[in-house]
Amino acid sequence: MAKRIFLLTLSACCLFLLAACRSQAPASEESRPVKETVALTVWGAEEDEALLQQIFASFKAHYAGQADFQITYQPQSESNCKDVLLGDLEGGADVFAFADDQVAALAAAGGLDPIADEAAIRSTSLPAAVEAAGVGNTLYAYPLTADNGYFLYYNKAYFTQEDIQSLERMLEVAAQAERLVTMDWSSAWYVYAFFGNTGLEVGLNEDGLTNYCTWNSTEGPIRGRDVAQAMLDIAASPAFANRPDGDFLAGVRDGTVIAGISGVWNAMAVQEAWGDDMGAAKLPTYTCAGRQVQMASFSGCKLIGVNAYSQHPDWAARLAEWITSEENQRLRFEVRGQGPANVNAANSPQVQSSLAIAALLEQSNYSQLQRVGGKFWDPVTEFATSMALGNPSGASLQAQLDKMVEGVIER
Repeated sequence: MAKRIFLLTLSACCLFLLAACRSQAPASEESRPVKETVALTVWGAEEDEALLQQIFASFKAHYAGQADFQITYQPQSESNCKDVLLGDLEGGADVFAFADDQVAALAAAGGLDPIADEAAIRSTSLPAAVEAAGVGNTLYAYPLTADNGYFLYYNKAYFTQEDIQSLERMLEVAAQAERLVTMDWSSAWYVYAFFGNTGLEVGLNEDGLTNYCTWNSTEGPIRGRDVAQAMLDIAASPAFANRPDGDFLAGVRDGTVIAGISGVWNAMAVQEAWGDDMGAAKLPTYTCAGRQVQMASFSGCKLIGVNAYSQHPDWAARLAEWITSEENQRLRFEVRGQGPANVNAANSPQVQSSLAIAALLEQSNYSQLQRVGGKFWDPVTEFATSMALGNPSGASLQAQLDKMVEGVIER
């Protein structure tokens, strides 16, 4: 009997020890927890691909072990991101770059949710960038840059500081040198420069979609047709050329263009072409109704949005935060020359010493946050193109202004 009890006790001990050993043994491949696969699609400017790939790599390294990341970059223009995204929200990018004038429409359509930790974004971003990224008092996107404006590039080998104060004087200097001063009148964004400081107005109605516009006004010290005539006078100069961005740069590189209106995204290319002769300043004045009018500009920011329909909203938000972090905004400035929206990055000595950023800040005194609806662009471009060509139709300036405004305010 004692022997049986001993054997039973021994068996129980063996079973206990075996169970303990099994509990300490490594888990089999089948029983190990599987890391989540996180697939994210990112839309960004075509020129940003190399920079974004570098940022994706650092993001994956930082969060290594927490998930298997599959981040796909797709080029998408920031200027019409809204239209593409709203065409298929569920199939759109998880994270996307866009111009700030689209934030209200994206939020209203349900493409953007309010930022969860907006207090942190507000405390680390420039006030103007925070304003641009929100609707009312609610933040809907992550500020990326605070440099979406334009100013004057000029070649110091041809122009003095006095010359660049007046557009007409610049055209005289360029004509004598048989060179060109350029501006893009095929873009309504730049055409605002002539109307912005005249007392003539354009902007969004309370519905956030339609526009009001008084650019055809026949009253006041400066009327709409005064601006139109000034544009015709500028276009008549042999030294003026209506050129889009790419053609401006081509002229800078081949020496035919010695001044032009553009933004910080071209700073490195202009610097490379002109070297120490590169100059940058606020926009000049132009002659209108017998007086000198300071040219205005639209200002704005580039933002990073998180699609409200993302399958991985938390990881998408983390990636958006990573792209817009102080470190990566500094990197963006170093690689692409773009002005940071982050306060610390913007105040760094490197950014503050940039000629382009300094010019943009100078021009900001004469700028307005871009807030216009979609009907603004095409009518203004049509009008300005006619002015650039010297009014080939011969139609009255007032009639063309009336037609433009009718299109801009269309509901």
